[in-house]
Amino acid sequence: MLKIPIYLSLIAVIVLTSCKETSNSAKTDPTPEEVIENKNFGGVALYTLREELATEPQKTLMQASKIGYQYVEAAGYEKGKFYGMSPEEFKDYMNSIDLEPRSSHMSMATLDNIDTLIQDVKNAGFKYFVMPIPPMGHFQVNIETKVMSMDSEVEVVTEILNIMGEKCFNAGLEFLYHNHNFEFVPNENGIVPMDYFLANTNPKYVNFEMDLYWVTKAGADPLTYFEKYPGRFKAWHIKDMDDQGRFAPVGTGSIDFNRILAKKELSGMECYFVEQDATFDGLAPIEAVTISHEAIKNIGFE
Repeated sequence: MLKIPIYLSLIAVIVLTSCKETSNSAKTDPTPEEVIENKNFGGVALYTLREELATEPQKTLMQASKIGYQYVEAAGYEKGKFYGMSPEEFKDYMNSIDLEPRSSHMSMATLDNIDTLIQDVKNAGFKYFVMPIPPMGHFQVNIETKVMSMDSEVEVVTEILNIMGEKCFNAGLEFLYHNHNFEFVPNENGIVPMDYFLANTNPKYVNFEMDLYWVTKAGADPLTYFEKYPGRFKAWHIKDMDDQGRFAPVGTGSIDFNRILAKKELSGMECYFVEQDATFDGLAPIEAVTISHEAIKNIGFE
């Protein structure tokens, strides 16, 4: 749980930074050091800010840029639009606020609609087309317990991923699969889905976005996968785990990000996204991603 003194300290940092930026804006010739200091970096998964984006999409995206993020991962595509904007409008607005559309989760993709979705993802300026769950009905959620899982048809899902990945490759996009914890648990046939996906997808067409929280939740070690399948984890989701096993802002929990970051080249990581699926104890999502951005800077993410 976030302690009040840390939270108040963060507010003080933000206020002082804001005052500094106001003072700097009056200068006509900033020094190279100031330019470097103010350069945005890192990515934020917009799923974290989904409620804010539903009512004030442009204001929320502007906030993400002001916090210091350089790029985003979308999770808000509906009826041909990203957060109520056409792909072209979304791209133009993102350019206007110096925020890069890097990746998009497209859970609704099927073999019937993927060609249309690919075109919209391209038109919006994204590089990565991400399948965040087993596609086409193979993902399951227990309504009562909210426990996620997938059916036993891992071979079918793998074939779908290969087909989708090749389509994305031919269109100039990179296709990634995003994990939760259930992919690391043997299914009823004794198959560990994540291991099967990695062994049986074509790395030319299919690679992975590793969610470091969910890997940890499953009791698996990210470094083991980096060593066995080097270069295949092109993106990471970064969120911490509190002492109750819940999602937490980066740097406030138990995950050793320094240890994982030291192996980023082995993993193949090209980008990363701060994410927090849910917040607790009165912490607002925008506050969570603000705390996390300060933490990734201190840890050494670039």
